[in-house]
Amino acid sequence: MIPIIAVLGATKSGKTTLIEYLISNLSNEGFKIGTIKHIHDTGFSIDAKGKDTWRHARAGAEIVVGAAPKEIAIIRKKETSENELEGIIDLVKDEKLDLLIIEGFHSVVCQRKDIFKIVAAKSEEELRRTLEGTIDPVLAITGPFAKLKVVPAGVKIPIIDIKTEGKKIVEIVKKALVKRRNFGKSRRIRYLIAWVP
Repeated sequence: MIPIIAVLGATKSGKTTLIEYLISNLSNEGFKIGTIKHIHDTGFSIDAKGKDTWRHARAGAEIVVGAAPKEIAIIRKKETSENELEGIIDLVKDEKLDLLIIEGFHSVVCQRKDIFKIVAAKSEEELRRTLEGTIDPVLAITGPFAKLKVVPAGVKIPIIDIKTEGKKIVEIVKKALVKRRNFGKSRRIRYLIAWVP
C-alpha cells in the first residue's frame, strides 16, 4: 500500500501551500509523489467544453483518455462521493509512488488509522474543530495559526510554521514514512533512513 498523508483544514487554512511545500522538497530529494484533490464544486469539469474529449464524453463515452506528448488525462464520467476514496486511491496504486498526499475527503480520512494527517488551521477554534473526531496519527499542525506560536491546552502535536520551520515538517513526514510498517518494502527505505536524524 502507498503511504498516505491527508492534509486537513478549512478553506484558506494553508493546505495547498503546505502540499506544494512538501511536494517540492520531497520530490527534490528523489521521492515520487502523487496527489488527490477533492473538488466540492458540483459543476466542475477538468474537460473543456467543445474539445474533442468533451465531445467524446457528450456522445456517451464513460471513459475518455486524452494523450498528449507530456501528459495523459483519464476522464471518467460518473457520479462520485467522499465514500469512493478507496476506489480513487486504487487508480494510482500501480504508479510506484513513495507517497500519496490527499487534500480534502475529511469525513473519510479523519477516521482512518492507516492515513497520516497534518492539520492546517487559521485559528485555535478552527484547529479544535478540525481535530475533533480526527484520530491519530496526526503528525503536525500548520497554517496561519502556527505563526502565533501558541500551544493550546491538551494539544501535544508539533505546531510548525512552514515559512520559518518548513524543514521540520519534511523531516517529520520522512520519519513517519520510515515507521510505516508497509513502507519497509519500498525501494526508498535505505535512502530515507540515511536522512532521518
